[in-house]
Amino acid sequence: MGQIIAVAQQKGGAGKTMIAAQFGAALAEQGRVALLDIDPQGSLTAWGRLREGAAKANPGLEVIAVSGWRLANELEKLKSSHDYVLVDTPPVIDSDARRAIRGADLVLVPMNPAPPDLWAAEGTLKLAAEERRPAALLFNRAPAASKLRKRLEAEIAARRLTLLPVALANRAGYANAFADGLGVTEAGATTQAAEEVRAAVQALRALLG
Repeated sequence: MGQIIAVAQQKGGAGKTMIAAQFGAALAEQGRVALLDIDPQGSLTAWGRLREGAAKANPGLEVIAVSGWRLANELEKLKSSHDYVLVDTPPVIDSDARRAIRGADLVLVPMNPAPPDLWAAEGTLKLAAEERRPAALLFNRAPAASKLRKRLEAEIAARRLTLLPVALANRAGYANAFADGLGVTEAGATTQAAEEVRAAVQALRALLG
């Protein structure tokens, strides 16, 4: 049976869709992956359409748009035929986000390394706790080292929250690959961005067990 990851964060601009795409492409190097788009903005679905004409796109990754009320049934179906299912959720705490979190083996909460993003993550973390689902924070667009990042890491550790040990840097390669309907692991397999995503995915798989 496949494992389900809900990418959730009620704050817009945290990079949910980009991370779902990048992690999905990296995980597809190791098995069959489905990306479910339940965000009304439909950005992940648009990226999926771009993949149809991309020569480097891994055919082991498929992108599916799903209405929220159909999500539970779709997850049950897909996890029997895929190794990983990632759900790109709306940037609000609503019934669709709750359905995605309820069905997840892990809730991945991306955030920029800044206090407002951590504050905004509270609602998602609370919902994961209510649904008894493990959650992990992920720093996105992170500087290599900064006093603020270290301060946030210390606060997260003090609160006994889980933070992925690999952060994603602010690299143009992510946006460039996304614009072509690709993940960075597909666009440039040996780039720093590709190695960074693979390391983050390895850490994610360790959490999943």
